[in-house]
Amino acid sequence: MTTLDKPIAVGRTAEVYAWDGQQVLKLYRDWCPPHWVDFEARVGRIVQDAALPVPAVGDIVEINGRRGLVYERLEGVSMFRALVARPWTISRFGRQMAELHAAMHAIQSPSDLPDQRGRFKGAIERARALPDDLRRKALAVLDACPDGDRLCHGDFHPDNVLMTARGPIIIDWMTASRGDPLGDVARTLLLMTVGEPPTGTLIRLLTRLLRGRMRAAYVKRYFELRPEGRERLGKWLVVAFAARLAEDIKGEAEQLIAFVKRETQFHAP
Repeated sequence: MTTLDKPIAVGRTAEVYAWDGQQVLKLYRDWCPPHWVDFEARVGRIVQDAALPVPAVGDIVEINGRRGLVYERLEGVSMFRALVARPWTISRFGRQMAELHAAMHAIQSPSDLPDQRGRFKGAIERARALPDDLRRKALAVLDACPDGDRLCHGDFHPDNVLMTARGPIIIDWMTASRGDPLGDVARTLLLMTVGEPPTGTLIRLLTRLLRGRMRAAYVKRYFELRPEGRERLGKWLVVAFAARLAEDIKGEAEQLIAFVKRETQFHAP
């Protein structure tokens, strides 16, 4: 049996360990399906070959019956942590997020990545808290949205950008898909609106106060770089907020349902 040191990071699906000097091992928990590791490795190599700022991907390994993926080790803190330390920089970080996202969306996705529309549809259909009339309306809005062929992250927010000596690095590509960039932008705006930072009360209060400024800076800069399709954003926001209900996150349902109810009046086909 291989013995590992104490993990340097712990998440719901995986633990991260120091590995072979300049690398880390993301070791999935034993309940995770094996294909999750294969998918993450494939996407990691796709985004690395596209010259996006991402960690270099190594080998898939198996440790004590658990599968994992080796990455280069990068020293830094998440953009969210950097924002907490220097909240006066929030507009600059919002613009930086937009620049990273626009660069990602300039890349055509391989055709065999998961379909963004299918993921949203499945989430809306699974969302138990979503009233049936709003579910039908949200699915109708989704039907009116285009497919798209761009590389989309699916979970792009400040905790998934690592600030390093060589610049910001985009991490955690497990939800990557092929789709419409505006659907990906809508998901990011959702996460900048309702996602709770995993920290103490004071930082949560500060985050809520500053989110509006960051969203404004992000949207302004993104559409300076990619002005096409802005009229689709409202529809995709309805879809993203409805789909979020499938995650069943405590304290969010009332806000999400209110948004979907209000916005479907303006964006229903």
